[in-house]
Amino acid sequence: MPRPKAIDLFAGAGGMSLGFEQAGFDIVTAVELDPIHAGIHKYNFPETPVLCEDISQLSGEKLLQVAGLNEGQQLDVLFGGPPCQGFSLMGKRLIDDPRNSLVGHFSRLVIETNPKYFVMENVSGLTIGEAKTVLQQFIKEFEGTQYNVIPYKVLNSANYGVPQNRKRLFVIGYRGDMSPPEYPDKITSIRGKAGIEGMEPPDLPWCPSVHEAIGDLPNIDNHSELLSSDCMPFEFTPQSEYALKLNGSMDDTDDLSIPRNWNHNILTSSLRTEHTAVTIERFRNTPGGQNEPVSRFLKLHNDGICNTLRAGTDSKRGAHTSPRPIHPIYNRVISVREAARLHSFPDWFRFHVTKWHGFREIGNSVPPLLARAVGKQIVQALGLNLESPNITIELGDESVLKMDMTAAANYFSVDRNVIGTRRRKPMLQEG
Repeated sequence: MPRPKAIDLFAGAGGMSLGFEQAGFDIVTAVELDPIHAGIHKYNFPETPVLCEDISQLSGEKLLQVAGLNEGQQLDVLFGGPPCQGFSLMGKRLIDDPRNSLVGHFSRLVIETNPKYFVMENVSGLTIGEAKTVLQQFIKEFEGTQYNVIPYKVLNSANYGVPQNRKRLFVIGYRGDMSPPEYPDKITSIRGKAGIEGMEPPDLPWCPSVHEAIGDLPNIDNHSELLSSDCMPFEFTPQSEYALKLNGSMDDTDDLSIPRNWNHNILTSSLRTEHTAVTIERFRNTPGGQNEPVSRFLKLHNDGICNTLRAGTDSKRGAHTSPRPIHPIYNRVISVREAARLHSFPDWFRFHVTKWHGFREIGNSVPPLLARAVGKQIVQALGLNLESPNITIELGDESVLKMDMTAAANYFSVDRNVIGTRRRKPMLQEG
């Protein structure tokens, strides 16, 4: 059965792309304005055409053309998360932030591409106060069209197997000739955890603990090579089911993504952060589950879950680094790879080699397991019964992982770097 087709707007590094691919979709086009992040998407999804363009200047006709959808072929879902800083609950909430207009361009492209379904993701702050007018206007854009919008809902990623307290708004619409979808049910269990302020049992949902997510990763402070490189040879010994699946050491039967060929014996995205002796001592004296009093960084608790991982601001808005949680055992902030585990990214997924861009790529992304849960509801509404693919693909050009802004922009100025190259091959069968 052919896999359904999806386009990702505001794709970033690809958290939502990955989740929908895991649900069974082929991502046939991705759009990302930032060339650094577009390059990371291109590396992890080498077959997906990536448009490094301003969404406000993009037409639905071009999107469908790049996606390779010929006349008579329909797009199954258009999804994405317009930049949300203008109405985030973190910091100032600016109703007149020009980025808010991108929500309108999302609705425009829904009409122009005519997908069977659309999914708009954003911060939960969009449901509160003045910012709610942006949400209401987005929904109003579909009045009198062939689209119906089901009531919006705020989903916490921790309810869908992600060891992170992260609330995101979802708005789902469907064409009148399609079956209405539903939001995913929470994963339920009597299991509870302590270890994060304001979320004590029984309020904590079921999800892996911090220890289950990152406990098998090494103390990177013991490896001098990680002062100048973000990777090194390493033999993983995951213990939890969650870590085993993210490392690829255990089959995840719910994951319908196309397997990537990658080196299982290399630790990536682990460039070290050096702290002063004074800072290390403060981190050491902070109990797990509490904020360190000077930096206000949360020290993770092994039996708890992570707080919301944030991206920080870009260079146009001051280039402020977001607070990074303190490791529950080692007296340092977590690495990009540890953040990726806490965000449900698999170990094959690579980020920019710098900590600055790597954390931005994670903090701005939808946790793949949350996106997967939403994507599976669209698959169900489509009435499809999909199977795991029997092919593998190679990851992309590693040079994009190190590019600065100028090099990345030049990379996407060449047309051949927009269209993905098919590099699939049959999976090897055991026995």
